[in-house]
Amino acid sequence: MSGLIATGCSSGDGERPDGKGSTGTAQGPTKAPTTAPAPTPTALDFTPDPKRAPKTEAEARRLALAVVAGPDAWAPGYVKRTPYLSDPDYWPVLGANCSWETGSRPADVLASVTAYSEIPATGGKGVLRVAATVTVHRTESDADWEMASTLEEALNCPDQKLREGERVTGLMSLGNPFGVGGNATAHDALREGGSYLDDAVKGTQFYSWYQSRLGQVTVATVVKGAPGYQEMGDATTVGTAQAQVQALVTMLQRAEDELEVQS
Repeated sequence: MSGLIATGCSSGDGERPDGKGSTGTAQGPTKAPTTAPAPTPTALDFTPDPKRAPKTEAEARRLALAVVAGPDAWAPGYVKRTPYLSDPDYWPVLGANCSWETGSRPADVLASVTAYSEIPATGGKGVLRVAATVTVHRTESDADWEMASTLEEALNCPDQKLREGERVTGLMSLGNPFGVGGNATAHDALREGGSYLDDAVKGTQFYSWYQSRLGQVTVATVVKGAPGYQEMGDATTVGTAQAQVQALVTMLQRAEDELEVQS
């Protein structure tokens, strides 16, 4: 699933480009290509500059604020929620009872910023709430551990309480390192999906979390479904994944711009 992130496709939140090739027309079958297909890259085209790597909390927060996706990075119609940015010391922790709680930021995390956006209720649709998170670790290894821990969360707690009156159920996660499953934009990527339930809203909605790692930085986008919205688009409806993937890729591009060696 997460491999679809890297190619700009959706694994569950919006329009999925038609990946089927042409099978021919009335004039005859499709001709074979005259040139060989481009080889699959074996290494990410990204070289971090050690001099640009954040080493202090202040440097890391500046980078996180420069990278995090606001409503403009999602799609037209998204606006800032109130509050818009998370507290600098905010760090969520999944407890042993599979309930999310507020904990202390780990020593290996220099800074973490979450930006909250939404599409207000309109035209009979509910409020669609989304968020983007950037976490700057001290080292690439620390960021890698975060990716592994996130994968395990769905395995250990397929049903999770987000807060009072909100929960997600039936969570499943899948990870793709670079070069696997279509992932060509990040050192590592994962996707987590399930069902979202809000006591204030009738019915069960979808839940989708995408996360990628570039060096010492992880970026994530989350969508909590709402009445009137679909994960998968169809001939008449555009789903939310296109915006979710766009926000994620935008953050990866920004992180690369902040960290790569300048030519």
